[in-house]
Amino acid sequence: MDRFFHVTERGSTVRREIAAGLTTFMAMAYILMVNAGMFAELGTVSYGAVYIATAISAIIGTVLIGLLANLPLAQASGMGLNAFFVYTVCFGFGLSYANALVLVLFDGIVFVLLTVTGLRKLIFDAIPQGVKTAIASGIGLFIAFIGMQNAKIVVDDASTLVKLTSLNLLSEDVTWASVFPVLLTLITVFAIGAMSARKVKGAVLWGILGASVVYYVVGLITVPGFYDTAVAPNLTSDFLGAFRDFATLSFGKVFTEGFDFSAYIAANGMVDFVIMFITSVLAFCMVDMFDTLGTLYGACSAGNLLTKEGDVPNMNRAMLADAVATCTGAICGTSTVTTFVESSAGVAEGGRTGLTSMSTAFFFFVAMFLAPVAQLIPTYACAAALIYVGVLMMSNVRNIDWSDTALAVSAFLTIACMTLMYNISYGIALGLISYIFIKAFSGKAKEVKAGTWIIGILFAVMFFVSH
Repeated sequence: MDRFFHVTERGSTVRREIAAGLTTFMAMAYILMVNAGMFAELGTVSYGAVYIATAISAIIGTVLIGLLANLPLAQASGMGLNAFFVYTVCFGFGLSYANALVLVLFDGIVFVLLTVTGLRKLIFDAIPQGVKTAIASGIGLFIAFIGMQNAKIVVDDASTLVKLTSLNLLSEDVTWASVFPVLLTLITVFAIGAMSARKVKGAVLWGILGASVVYYVVGLITVPGFYDTAVAPNLTSDFLGAFRDFATLSFGKVFTEGFDFSAYIAANGMVDFVIMFITSVLAFCMVDMFDTLGTLYGACSAGNLLTKEGDVPNMNRAMLADAVATCTGAICGTSTVTTFVESSAGVAEGGRTGLTSMSTAFFFFVAMFLAPVAQLIPTYACAAALIYVGVLMMSNVRNIDWSDTALAVSAFLTIACMTLMYNISYGIALGLISYIFIKAFSGKAKEVKAGTWIIGILFAVMFFVSH
C-alpha cells in the first residue's frame, strides 16, 4: 500500500490514511439518509432503494478517484444536484423519476467526453487566479454553514431567512431536547480546536467519536423518550428490505423506463421537450463540473497537495472518475455523483493519498449493509467537524490580491455566494461573470481569456434557462 499510494512519500502513514478515510465517511455519511429521504418524496421509489443506490455509486466513485488519481477524496450524490433532480426536474418539469435519470446519464457522458478530449483543462485554465484562490475559502464557509444547519444552530426565519436557534430554556417553546444537541456541537468544535492547538493527532476524529458517546450517554439519561426516538427505530428496521427495493424500483430504470418521454411530449410538445432536455443536461453538467473542479482545488489546496504550478495533481483522472461515477449513479437510480466538499474533513485529519479514499469506500460498503445502524452516528457530531474544517479552509483568503478590484470583487462574490446561494457552482459563476464585467468596463478586456468569455456566457445562459 505504501508503494502503490506513495504514502510515505507524501508525509503520511497507513494508519493516518485509514483514520482520515473514516473521518471523511463520518462527515459525509449523512448523504445516505438525506438523499434517500429526498427521493422518497417522489412516491415512485423507496427510501431503501435510493439508500443502496447512493451507497453503491459512492463506493464506485470513491474507489475510482483513489485508484486513478491517488487523491484523498470521496464522491457521492451531490447536495443541490439532488434537489434540482427532485424539485425542479421531477416536480417542476413533470418528468418521471426514470426520465430524470436519463438527464443524469447524459450529464455523465458529456462529462466523460469533456475530460477525454482535454476541453476540461481548457475550461479550468480559463478561471481567473483570484477566483481559483477564493474557491477553497468559499467551500470552507459553505460546509461550515452546512454544519451549522445540520446541528440546527442556524434555523429558518421568516424575516431574515436565517437566525440563531433559541437557547432560552425559560421559554415555553424551548426544551432541553432541542438545546442539548446544539450545545454538544458547539462544545465539540471548541474541543477539536483545543486538541488541535495542543497538536493532538486525530483531533477531528476524536471530536466526532467523543461527541457521539456524549450524545447517547447524556441523551439516554436526561432526554425523555430518547431511546424510543433516537435508538430503537434504527435497530428494529428491516436490514434486507432496502436491497429488495433497489433491485425492483431503481436499478436499471434509466434503461427500462427512462427513455419514454411520451407523456411529457404529449403535454408540452416536441420543441419544448428538446429545449428542456438540452438546457437541463447543460445545467446538470455545468453544476457537476464546477462543483467537482471547486472541490478538487479547494481540498487539495487545504492539504498542500497542489503542484508547483498550482494545479490539482492527476486532474484528468479525478474528473474521469467523477464522470464515470455519475453514469453509474444514473444506472443505479440516483442523481449526479460529485466530489464531496466533506472530503476536506479527511484531508484536515492528515489524509494525503488514495488510500484515504479506499478507506472511505470501505466504510460506505459496510454502511450499505447496516443502513439502520449507520443512522446512529449523530448529525451533531459530524456537524462539528464540518464547522472546524471551515475554519481551516478560510486561511486561503490571505493569498487573494485585495488591491486589485476585479480580483477582490470576484473573489468576494465567489466566497459569499457559495454559502448564501447554497451552491458551489453559483459562487464560481458570479465570481467569473463579475471579473469579466469589471475588466471589460475598465478598459482591460484584452486581459480576459477567450475561454473565460465563453464560460461566463454559458453560465449566464444557465442562470436564465434553469431558474
